[in-house]
Amino acid sequence: MRETTIHLGEPPVVANAGVGVHGVASRTDVFRLPELWQLHLYQYEAELTVDGTPHLIRPGRVSLVPPGATVRYRYLGRSEHLYAHLRIAAAGEPRTVPLLQDAGAELPLLTGLLLQAVASAPGEPERTRAEIWTALWRIAQLAPAAERPGPHPAVTAAMAYIEGHLAAPLTVPAVARAAGVSHNHLTRLFRDATGATVVAYIRRRRLDRARHLLRASTLSIPAVAASVGIPDLQAFNKACRRELGASPRALRDGTGAIPAPA
Repeated sequence: MRETTIHLGEPPVVANAGVGVHGVASRTDVFRLPELWQLHLYQYEAELTVDGTPHLIRPGRVSLVPPGATVRYRYLGRSEHLYAHLRIAAAGEPRTVPLLQDAGAELPLLTGLLLQAVASAPGEPERTRAEIWTALWRIAQLAPAAERPGPHPAVTAAMAYIEGHLAAPLTVPAVARAAGVSHNHLTRLFRDATGATVVAYIRRRRLDRARHLLRASTLSIPAVAASVGIPDLQAFNKACRRELGASPRALRDGTGAIPAPA
């Protein structure tokens, strides 16, 4: 077993978290956790075998072992690692993650998250869940981009730029510069990833945010329009009618059609 499948649609239940000390009484451990995932961040060298498949542990590597797997550790001496034992619900899209991988540049962040999770466990279990959930998302993103499903990095960068600048004027060349690719290349990548143009995506995200603010906040309609980058009220009114099926006032009052986000 060199990969495992994990779901991150909701926070895990943390059954236990702490600092594991091994290799003192015995140089070998063989065990299973029938119902719990094992998350380990290593600070030593050792050998790990999971269901018959060998792996080499090195400082800075992180492992994620699914429930029921038989693990066999062979230590070189006293060995300490940060660990968490988890229940992970099958919620959200499945993600394939290497069973053991290098934390790389994420090591300081992952170490901090796990240390905080351990410190919070006795009195703040909710924070422990949040810290471990964040760590799992980081771990799921450690694999090289070429091995990870998902959009091209330039598309991800473009989407992040758009989300952070919805209130400002947005042009495709400016978004492409922020993503580090040419206008034409971003257009092709975006259509492949989303089936839409960059302009259509920006329009959809602006109207999605407008719908939320009109229904969930007491911001004035002009303020909502400005916050989504359509300060011209006539243009905002037309966009709402065209994309959301009703005027801003009707959307706010709950009398207009509110299609689900695409």
